[in-house]
Amino acid sequence: MESTTTVLPQSDDRATTQGRSTVQFPYSDLDAAIEVVRGVHNAGGTACDSDQLAAEMKMEAKGGGFRMRITGAQTFGLIVYERGGRISLTDLGRQIIDSATERQARVSAFLTVELYAKVYEQFKGGPLPPQAGLERAIGTLGVGAKVRDRARQVLLRSAKQGGFFEAAADRLVKPSIKTDTGISQGQLDEKDNRDKGRSGGGGGNDDELHPLIRGLLQTLPAPGGVWGVSDRLDWLNMANSILKMIYKSGPNAGDINITIAQKEGGGTNG
Repeated sequence: MESTTTVLPQSDDRATTQGRSTVQFPYSDLDAAIEVVRGVHNAGGTACDSDQLAAEMKMEAKGGGFRMRITGAQTFGLIVYERGGRISLTDLGRQIIDSATERQARVSAFLTVELYAKVYEQFKGGPLPPQAGLERAIGTLGVGAKVRDRARQVLLRSAKQGGFFEAAADRLVKPSIKTDTGISQGQLDEKDNRDKGRSGGGGGNDDELHPLIRGLLQTLPAPGGVWGVSDRLDWLNMANSILKMIYKSGPNAGDINITIAQKEGGGTNG
């Protein structure tokens, strides 16, 4: 049976006919969207019906508050609302309730919102303007006049919940994401241009790699150099940890336990 995805009305449908918003943004913040994800997870794992979710969240399924929550979670890219009221978690939705990937997923969810991504790009590297100035700025980006105050408040709350004010209270800074490799997400982002230079522009395959894989490969020593057994063991265990984090095993696949250890009496050629 064919599945049809239904896009609920977004924030611009709430604006008045005069001064109608033309950019996408939510009316509930990021934490409220994550509550929806947890509700779906508790009610059905990765998917459930809207009435099941409403019951789990103790809300009225046909109420405006519940609809606003669903629309917000969809705007953050955390759920898909299908025809018939079926709600499914996206990959990002599943990542945001996993403690191992929640921090990075919060960053990605914030930047999934069209308005928030534009504000981030416009003010990246500098302080945000005060209240009136920020509302004027989001107005130029397409937010209707009568909803600018609400849009600004939700934007600032969501930015804080996404970690964007950790470095400074007056500017949007993408938070540093530490991984098992000891390399932060910010460091990986900064190395992207160097990665492309090393590839020689040959097809752009490096761009398709997960950032953790790119970071892992960047820790490899130059061919022909010395690489001690202990360092190799650390690298292989790190690789195994990363692969378990970013790839799913599939249903009923069980798990694989790999232990990499130095052989007694071994030299550097193992």
